[in-house]
Amino acid sequence: MSLVRVTQFSVSLDGYATGEGQSLEAPFGHAGHRLMEWFSATRLGHQVHGDDAPARRGVDDALVSSGWDGSVGAEIMGRRKFWPYPGEWTDDWRGWWGEDPPFHTPVFVLTHHPREPMEMEGGTTFHFVDGTPEQVLAQARDAAGGLDVRIGGGPTTVRQFLAAGLVDLLHVAVVPIVLGRGVSLWEGLEGVEADFDIETVHSPTSGVTHLLFQRKGA
Repeated sequence: MSLVRVTQFSVSLDGYATGEGQSLEAPFGHAGHRLMEWFSATRLGHQVHGDDAPARRGVDDALVSSGWDGSVGAEIMGRRKFWPYPGEWTDDWRGWWGEDPPFHTPVFVLTHHPREPMEMEGGTTFHFVDGTPEQVLAQARDAAGGLDVRIGGGPTTVRQFLAAGLVDLLHVAVVPIVLGRGVSLWEGLEGVEADFDIETVHSPTSGVTHLLFQRKGA
């Protein structure tokens, strides 16, 4: 069976994956770009941001590349990763990533306000669905065609899938900053580490510590 993966998921030293006050102008709230500076320096980061300068290679780049190697056939994300506000949708909003998002797969957006799919360039189609983690994962697996399914965030969505015991591989990038407030990845998950074998890799260039969780028996 295909694996369920979380790749290059950034958290602060105190466990926050999004700062307080998320908005269109501040996708990560008061954290600004600090959680993602290390990612922006990699080849994929340059591609996403349209940066033509030479990308930094090394530990960070190698681990990011391993999560985007063509083995993922569908993505699941929370509503607030696609659009930062609750309630009804704004019809003209098409996501943060432009007309050719980096996913190139079906993407299932969890929401209490389902709507018609949104087809983008490059093979990405956003499906706006309501359901339990198990139900949405079943839809994503059907769409993935035997490939892996990525849980793309934000922290509330990753936490829900971890709590349900559905994540096989988890890559957490611990960024050496303290946010003090925001949305925690680990809230309510006391003892979750017992379900995984864990390895750590440190990047001396960025200062990021990569935690690699593999579910026991997966």
